[in-house]
Amino acid sequence: MNARHAVPALAAAAVLAGCAGGTGAAPATPRTPDSATAVPTAPAAPSPAPSKPAAAATPHGTLLVADFGADTVTFVDPDPGHDRRTLGSVEVGTAPYGLVVDDKGTAWVATAEGVAVVDTANRTRLARIPYRTRTGPVTTGEYRGGGMGIALAPDGRHVYVGVNVPGGNGVLETIDTATREVTDTAAVGRRPFDVDVSPDGAEVYATDHDSFDVTAVNTADGRTRRFEVAPYGTEGGLGSWLKPHYAVVRPADGKLLLPFEGERLVVLDPRTGRSTIERMTADTHQHGTTLAPDGTLLVVGTGPILSDDKGPSLTIRTPGGSERVVPLDGPHEDVTVSADGRTAYVTQGFTRDGYGNGITVVDLTGKKQPFELAAGSRPLGIAIL
Repeated sequence: MNARHAVPALAAAAVLAGCAGGTGAAPATPRTPDSATAVPTAPAAPSPAPSKPAAAATPHGTLLVADFGADTVTFVDPDPGHDRRTLGSVEVGTAPYGLVVDDKGTAWVATAEGVAVVDTANRTRLARIPYRTRTGPVTTGEYRGGGMGIALAPDGRHVYVGVNVPGGNGVLETIDTATREVTDTAAVGRRPFDVDVSPDGAEVYATDHDSFDVTAVNTADGRTRRFEVAPYGTEGGLGSWLKPHYAVVRPADGKLLLPFEGERLVVLDPRTGRSTIERMTADTHQHGTTLAPDGTLLVVGTGPILSDDKGPSLTIRTPGGSERVVPLDGPHEDVTVSADGRTAYVTQGFTRDGYGNGITVVDLTGKKQPFELAAGSRPLGIAIL
C-alpha cells in the first residue's frame, strides 16, 4: 500500500470523527492532554433494581453481545437450524462496550455508567458497579466516557476495566469480583480501547488509542510503564487514523500482538519494551482481534481509510505468519472464536458509522460461506457462554 504518510494530515484536516479522534460531536477547539489522575466521585446512587429472571436457563454455547446502540446485552443462539436466534436481552447501562465472562457464568460488562454484573444462566442483572473515576455526563457514541476494554484475571479474583475520560487520560480500575467493589486505580493513556492480562496475572495492559501507546500496570503494586506503539509515527496526533486499537497476549511468550491497517503486526515484548514488525496482507483498517486455541490470530478489518484500501474482512493468520483473508459484508468490530477453533463470530456493531445489528459467522476451515445472525443493537463486545 502507498501514501500512508499522508493519512494523518488528511484526517486532521477533516472533522475529527471516528477513529481519527474527537469527543462525540466535533470539538470546537483541539483537546490537550491533562493529568492522568483519577478523581473520586461523590457517593453513587444505588443501582437500579435487578431485571426479572428469564423463563428458562441459557443454553451452553449461546453468544452474548454488548449492545452499544442500546442499554442491553443480548443472548443469541448460534445454531442456524433454530428458528429463534435471539433468546432475550438484559438491561445493563448506557452504551455497553466490552464484556468478559468468568468460569461461573457471570458476565462483567463495561458501560458508560459502571460495570454491570450479569448472571448469564438466568439472564438477570445482579448489580452495576460505579466507577471511582469521574467521566462527566453519561452519554452515548464513540467518545462517551466510561468503560471500554475489560479483562478478567487468570484466577478470576479481579476484573480490570479501562475507563475513558473525555478530554484527558484514561484510568484502569480494578474490581474485586467477590465484593464487587473498585479496589484500585492506575493512570493509563487516552481512550483505553482494549485491556489484556499477562498469562501469569502479574501485569495488565491497556491499549491506549489516542496516545499511541500501551500502558503496563503491575497488579501487585500499581506501578505503570508506558510503551509507544506507533509503527507509522504519531504525526497528526488526535486526527490520525494510524493508532493502536485492540491487542492480544500470546500465551507462549507473553508478547502483545497489535495489528495495524492490514499491513503491519506489531509484536511488543512488555519485559523489554521493544517491538518488532511483521507484514500483514489485508490492507484495511483493523480493530478487534483474538487468538484461536492453536495460536491462529484472527483480526477484524473494518474497511478502507484511503481510496486504494480494501474492504472489510477477517484475517486468519497462522502462527507461522501465513494469512487467509475472508471478505465481510460491511464494517465489523470485534471477534471471538469457538473452543474447537473452527468458527469465528464477528460483531457488526463498529464504533463508527456504517455499523450493522448482527453477527457474521465465519467457518475457519473454509468449507462453508459466512452467514449472518440477528443480534442486538450495534453489537461490539462478544463472548461465548
